[in-house]
Amino acid sequence: MRTSPLPLTVGELSEGELLDRILPRLAGGPPALLGPGDDAAVLAADDGRVVVSTDTQTQDSDFRLVWPNGYRHTGRDVGWKAAAQNLSDINAMGGVATGIVVSLTLPAATEVGWVEDFADGLAEAVAGLGATRCALAGGDLGRGEELSVTATVLGSLEGREPVLRSGARPGDVLAVAGSLGPAAAGLALLERGPEYRALDAAMRALVALQCRPVPPLAAGPAAARSGASALMDLSDGLLKDAGRMAGASNVRLDLDPDILAAAAEALRPASELLGGDALEWVLGGGEDHGLLAAFPSGTQLPHGFTAIGSVMPADGGKSAVSIGGKPAATRGWDHFAR
Repeated sequence: MRTSPLPLTVGELSEGELLDRILPRLAGGPPALLGPGDDAAVLAADDGRVVVSTDTQTQDSDFRLVWPNGYRHTGRDVGWKAAAQNLSDINAMGGVATGIVVSLTLPAATEVGWVEDFADGLAEAVAGLGATRCALAGGDLGRGEELSVTATVLGSLEGREPVLRSGARPGDVLAVAGSLGPAAAGLALLERGPEYRALDAAMRALVALQCRPVPPLAAGPAAARSGASALMDLSDGLLKDAGRMAGASNVRLDLDPDILAAAAEALRPASELLGGDALEWVLGGGEDHGLLAAFPSGTQLPHGFTAIGSVMPADGGKSAVSIGGKPAATRGWDHFAR
C-alpha cells in the first residue's frame, strides 16, 4: 500500500494502469470505426485519400515545465498544443481532421496527474478548436530520459484537391487568417518577462496564445472552397514561411508595411514592458498557427482572411519576400540553427 504523501508518478504504475487513467479522458469525441484498445485504430477515408501530419514537442526544446518567469507549463498546455499544431497542418491543406494518435515518452518521475492533464488538454483542444470530426484514436506509451510528445493527425480533403504552397501566381492577393505575433510576444514574456503572477490579463492572454495556440480551423476549408491558389501554416514566422511559399511557387511575395505595422501596434504594450521590438514578433515569431494564402485577383476573401500583400513575378528569376517593394531578410524559427 502506498503511504508516501508525494504525488504518484508514472514509475509507480504499470502501462495498463496508466492507460486506464488516460483513455477515459479521451472519450466523448467523434468515434473512430475502431478506437483505442487494439493494435491499431481504424478510421474512415471519405474520398479514398488521407492527409497526414506529425509533430513532436520535447521538454526544454519546445517547452519548459517551469519557465524563467515562474509560469508552470501544465500537461493541459502540452496536450492542447500537440493537437493544435497538427490540426493546423491539416487545415493548411484545405482539409478537415478526422483522427489523432499520440506517442508519449515519459520519465519515470513524471507525475501521473501531469499525464492525466495532458489527456484532458488534448481532448479540450479538439473540442474547443472545433475539430468536430476528429477522433482521439489512441497512441503509444514509452519510458525515456526526457518528456516527449509526438502527435499524428489524419484528415480528409472532402472531395477537393489539396491546396499546396506551390500554387501562388503573379497577380494573386496574399492574405492571412489568424494572428501575427502574439505567440512570440507570449514566449518573450515567459523567457524574460516579469513574474507571471505580476502580469495583467492582457499579458497573460499573450502567454496563453504561446502555450495554447488557436489555429483558425474553419479558414482552411473555406479557402479551398473559395479557390485559393496556395495555402500554408504559419508556424515558423511570417517571413520564413512566406519565403517557403515564394520558393515553392517561384514568385516574389510583397507584404504591405501598413498592415504589418498595425499588427505590431497591437503588441506595443508587451514590447514596452520588455523593451522588445513588436514588429520582429510579427515578422519572425511563429507559433500562432494562422494561415498564409494566395487568392486569384477579384476573389472575395473568405471570412477570417485579411489581405496582407500581393504576389509578384520573381525578380530576375529569384523568388523572395519583400516589404513595400524592399527586400526583407528571412528570419524565423529553425530547430537546428545555432
